[in-house]
Amino acid sequence: MLQKLDNSLPTVAISMGDPSGIGPEIVLKALDDPHVAQRARWIVVGDKHVLDLAERLSGLRLQNAELRFVTDLGSIGDFLFGKLNPRYGQAAVEYVRAATMLCLSGEADAMVTAPLNKEAVVLSGRAFSGHTEYIAELCGAKESRMLLSSERLSTVHVSTHIPLRRACALDTTEILRTVELGNSAMQLLGFKSPRIAVCGLNPHAGEHGLFGDEDECLIRPAIEKARAQGLTCSGPHASDTIFLQASRGAYDLVVAMYHDQGHIPMKLIDFEGTVNISLGIPIIRTSVDHGTAFDIAGKNKADPHSMKRAMLVAAQMATKRRNMANSISG
Repeated sequence: MLQKLDNSLPTVAISMGDPSGIGPEIVLKALDDPHVAQRARWIVVGDKHVLDLAERLSGLRLQNAELRFVTDLGSIGDFLFGKLNPRYGQAAVEYVRAATMLCLSGEADAMVTAPLNKEAVVLSGRAFSGHTEYIAELCGAKESRMLLSSERLSTVHVSTHIPLRRACALDTTEILRTVELGNSAMQLLGFKSPRIAVCGLNPHAGEHGLFGDEDECLIRPAIEKARAQGLTCSGPHASDTIFLQASRGAYDLVVAMYHDQGHIPMKLIDFEGTVNISLGIPIIRTSVDHGTAFDIAGKNKADPHSMKRAMLVAAQMATKRRNMANSISG
């Protein structure tokens, strides 16, 4: 059932995720929350048969949303929750593609993705490294970044799903671009002039060249260029202390040099409440920051907190972008 909502609200598409995971369940539970439901016009992109099963298992009905049934995936009449299956991986990617197209066509203002299983996707015969990279490809974007955001801390990564050896081969231009993208995203999240701390690469941020020169030769020039643009940016900071300082309110955003440098503190501080936000693409995309949880799928045990946060952040960013556009045109 689609609740009648204010037409001034943003429209947000939700991809259901791997049908066999907890995606269908957390989508139903999130939309059942009136606080979430009233923040946007919601379009769920997924499979009606699977959602019917999730409804029976959870005791909830799909409400406050329109269902876009993806019909070209073939029959999944033998469907089971909690199973790794190439067909389900293929379906999950198709949901993402359809939701992305809604955004690119202007029918939706933002999209939220429930978790998919990378192994299932790869087993379907598709090369796949992650949501962020795939959506960037669909959008024709040459670059993309991952920002993790919680109520206590936000972190954007210079690189994510690449080998650590490659991630350590830093580029000043890429670091500067990460700072710029992070700054713009934080403004959509309500920070007028975000306070940005940039991590070093080496222990103690190199300690003046004692443990490597990347921090001074590659990272510091990017920080100086960002400051020359008027951004509130500092560093390079030792990564073993900067996240603690930021979580206590000293900074709004931390720039991490590689995947684990940023992911570990974020998941330690607030695993359930962290939202994944894609940067460098022309659309707004948020996601839960957890997996498909096959072990509890279909058992009505999934916690929808991260999905609710992802949906609220998508609605907030879409509303802010619309208001900024109206202010400029006005």
